[in-house]
Amino acid sequence: MEELLSESKFDNLQEGSIITGTIIEIRPNEVIVDIGGKSEGIIPANEFIDIGELQVGGEIEVFLEKLEDREGNPVLSFDKAEQKKNWENILAQCEEGSILQGRVKSKVKGGLIVSIGVDSFLPASQIDIQPPKNLDQYVGQTYDFKVLKINLERRNIVVSRRELIEEQRHEKRRKLLDEVKPGDKRQGVVKNITDYGAFIDLDGLDGLLHITDMSWGRISHPSEMLKQGEEVTVMIIEVNRERERVSLGLKQLSSNPWEEIEKKYPVGARVRGKVVNLVPYGAFIELEEGVEGLVHVTELSWTKRINKPSEVLRIGEEIDSVVLGIQKEEQKISLGVRQLDVNPWDMVRHNYPPGARVRGKVRNLTSYGAFVELEEGIDGMIHVSDMSWTRKINHPSEMVKKGDEVDALVLDVDPDQQRISLGMKQLSKDPWEEIEVYYKVGDVVDGKVSKVTNYGAFIELDNDIDGLVHISQISEERVEKVKDILQVGQAVSARVIKIDRDERRIGLSVKAANYDADQLEAEVAAYDSLQSDEDLTSLGDILDEATR
Repeated sequence: MEELLSESKFDNLQEGSIITGTIIEIRPNEVIVDIGGKSEGIIPANEFIDIGELQVGGEIEVFLEKLEDREGNPVLSFDKAEQKKNWENILAQCEEGSILQGRVKSKVKGGLIVSIGVDSFLPASQIDIQPPKNLDQYVGQTYDFKVLKINLERRNIVVSRRELIEEQRHEKRRKLLDEVKPGDKRQGVVKNITDYGAFIDLDGLDGLLHITDMSWGRISHPSEMLKQGEEVTVMIIEVNRERERVSLGLKQLSSNPWEEIEKKYPVGARVRGKVVNLVPYGAFIELEEGVEGLVHVTELSWTKRINKPSEVLRIGEEIDSVVLGIQKEEQKISLGVRQLDVNPWDMVRHNYPPGARVRGKVRNLTSYGAFVELEEGIDGMIHVSDMSWTRKINHPSEMVKKGDEVDALVLDVDPDQQRISLGMKQLSKDPWEEIEVYYKVGDVVDGKVSKVTNYGAFIELDNDIDGLVHISQISEERVEKVKDILQVGQAVSARVIKIDRDERRIGLSVKAANYDADQLEAEVAAYDSLQSDEDLTSLGDILDEATR
């Protein structure tokens, strides 16, 4: 009889209908339900919101998908029964724009499936303000959702969580704008980082924390101070309610280290800091957070020739220095490293007094003189005019070469300008002061041609003195070109016919070498009558011409 009754009830079961069944067993992952068929159906436990609320023997309505599967068991669904029962209720109570609570059931392509009594679709772009990368974190969670669209034909509903969040943020933003004022401290989350600052989410209101308001010290990029998603306490600096903008500050939470800078770092004090930046003109030293001083390249050493600070310093190195000056308003501190040592130039006047004889190596040559190293970092300069009493020196290389050891006399010392003037010619007596001892008008002298010009030739005599043979004094006959008669290095005999001590010139005559006294007297008189600006050039003019 029971079998007949069972077959009779089985015949009444229809696929696609909602029927009542009895729970006969509750397992950890499934629930066994008897619907009066040939065998029991199995429903997955995840179709129930809370399996702990079920009881064996209790009745539940289920949806019959199939009378039998391959194994002869009915295919049942509690969830689909609920959805079928709720669909009419949902349509009656729900319309586009309404808000319902729902539970995220699963992840699908492009979004999530949300149960609001029936299954609805939550696109990934509508989950949060920023589309999340990991959708699995939402499965099983319960939220409020806004109905965006209902498709009756397809029995499809699209919902959004993002719109609710944005509406909540808008309300919070308006409330915060009414409440906040400059000086307030607020907790926020770093939302975004740019080159010029960071945007902080103040629970609905975004504020800009500019890079200049992050630290009293030097930072190159906001990422040195903050990370995206990090919680941070900031101070409200400015509020623009019309434009809904808020300016924030981080450094304002601590005192400005420059307020009492003169007391912390008085001029002359020895301080220690870390090298944080190197530039061509100097090194920046961090004395404390927010306080940096500059050591100019000229303040690194008294004596070493440092072209750029990277030659002696490296970033991250800790060094001592001396405070030279403070500009509080400009937030600048001038530092010096060389002041830690005694300035060797303070002893220069004592070590190298004027008149002292010194010896050193030629370190460098310029167009106007030679620099001689007296000790490390201490140079003296020999000007070309102080190299010879008798010769016009156009370039120091005519007298010395780089690396030569030379003797000189100290002429002047200027410690303030760090200059020592030296002279080579001062080591010997000026021969022109007693030129008559060496040469007199009428003397016959021997020498070699040292230079040839259009106007005459220079003859190198004893005592490093040059005499000039004017073109008119080369031969009895008219000479068109000096080089046709005289060449450099040629030995000649000539007669002294003019000595001009003031102009430091000796006039010579080759043609008068064999004159008697009367002829010589006449030639001297004729020579003296020549106009210097027409027929006789000065020594300097002819030298200049000779070097062209």
